[in-house]
This record gives sequence, C-alpha cells and structure tokens, in this order.
Amino acid sequence: MKKPLVILTGPTAVGKTELSIALAKAINGEIISADSMQVYKQMDIGSAKIKKEEMDGVKHYLIDEFEPDEEFNVVKFQEYAKRYMNEIYEKGKVPILVGGTGFYIQAVLYDIDFTENKEDFTYRKELEEVAKTKGAEYLHDELAKVDLEASKQIHANNVKRVIRALEFFYQTGQKISEHNEEQKKKESPFNFVYFVLNDERDVLYERINQRIDRMLEEGLLKEVRELKKKGYTKDMVSMQGLGYKEILSYLDDEITLEEAIYILKRDTRHFAKRQITWFKRESDVTWLHLPDYGHDRQKVLEEMIKKVGTIYEF
Repeated sequence: MKKPLVILTGPTAVGKTELSIALAKAINGEIISADSMQVYKQMDIGSAKIKKEEMDGVKHYLIDEFEPDEEFNVVKFQEYAKRYMNEIYEKGKVPILVGGTGFYIQAVLYDIDFTENKEDFTYRKELEEVAKTKGAEYLHDELAKVDLEASKQIHANNVKRVIRALEFFYQTGQKISEHNEEQKKKESPFNFVYFVLNDERDVLYERINQRIDRMLEEGLLKEVRELKKKGYTKDMVSMQGLGYKEILSYLDDEITLEEAIYILKRDTRHFAKRQITWFKRESDVTWLHLPDYGHDRQKVLEEMIKKVGTIYEF
C-alpha cells in the first residue's frame, strides 16, 4: 500500500499558510515546509515565515533549522523531508508538503535520484571562479548553449543550480533537464493529492505589493542590517533570497531604498509568474482557482478535504 501524501502549493503570497493549517487540522496532518527560505534561522520577515501563533498547534518541520551560512539545497531538502515524513507516518498522521518551491516538491513526490560523482570537484571550482570573474549572466549563457531548457528553468541568479547543471552535463554528457524529465516520469511512490492554489494575476500582484509593504513596516531593513552585521554576505545562497539581496544592495549604497523596493516588488511578481509556469508543467495536479470559489476559502477547504478523502480515511 502506498502511503498518503498531500501537497499544497501555489505562487508566493496567494495565501497557502492559512489554508494549510485548516487542512492539517481537518485531516490529522502535520506540515513540512517546502520553502527554500523559511528553513533559515534569523530570516523571518523577508521569508514571510509562519509565526508560532499562526501554526495554531499544528507541528511544522523544516522551519528555522539552518543558519544562514549553512548550505541548504534540494538534496538536503529531500533527505530531511523523507526523514520527517517517516516520523509523521509513525504517529498515524499524514504529511502535508506546503510551499512554493516546485523543484523541492518534485524531488520528494517522485523520489528523484540525485546521485552524483562526488569525487571530482575540479570543474565545479573552475565554474565558481568563472562566476566570480565573469558574472552570473555569463555562466547562465554557457548553460543555455548546452541545455537551453535548463537555462529557462533556472534563474541566472541561482548560480549554484547553474553550476550544478553545467557540472552534470560535463560529468555525464546528459542534459540535466532531460535527466529531471526522466525522473519525473517515474511513478510516484505515494498515494498523493497535489493542490495548486491560484488567483487572478492582478489580485495576486496586489497581494505581493501589500506583503512587501507589510514586511517593510515590520522591520525588513532592520532584519537585513542585523544579518549584514553578523557577516552574512550576498554570495551566500540564503542572502540571494528575494527581499535580502535587494535590501543588501541598498545597505551597500549600490541603489536607493526606493529602487530596492521597486526591484523587490517587480522580481517577486516575476517569481510568482515562473512558479505558475512550473506548476502548469506538472501532471496529476488539482488546480484551486480562487475566483471559481468566489474567493471563499472555506469552500476551497471543503473541496480539498473531499479530495483528500479519496486517497485515505481520516
């Protein structure tokens, strides 16, 4: 018997958090965060991290587990998520993956094999040097030459993933986009339901703008200033997150605060658009388009509970 797994995802700021808590309570679930930023300690405001009181007694995993200078990636996410899922199953509960990092979700859902040659780091070091001297865009262009599809899927700023894709091609002669596609075709080892929450674009973009305004009111500048004081720099994966790199550029006198806010809002909207594109490529997905429910989240919740009831009894 395949074990049950529930996934709730969607673009940033669409309102996943509140629904995920209500869903977890209704189906006897616990939540594993599939967010690449909320995993870091000390990075609360910019990551829109769920607060203790918002959890409302529902246990959450992969929140506040790593320091900002520790490496966290899809391989680590998969390893930790699997471990926590087993803990949840042992309690007789169901794991709910909640977050907007599609690649993380895919890694768990299809148990993607990330086995790699860990012996030879020479090429990786060469690429890291190229990134420093010639810049992220140059490296991204190099990836486009050997794997155009991967270059469309990986943002130029995500230097680590660009390097990994180039390294994979160098080591295996295979495009990483093809490898990932093959892995995706594997049958999932889980009996799953995969929800994607979405909204009209203009509503979503307005929610994004409002969320960023709220972050600034709550002290985003102070948070980034404190991280900078502690020696956390822009070349760390954590500090490349939206909300952090833009404010760092302002604190480093590279741009004005007004420019930083404009870039942050613009890039977050672009990020949401890329997330939706990613989820549209996924199969066996249940789309929950909020206007179809008159923006009544209680109705959305009822639909989710009914659908989960088709994969397991609770």
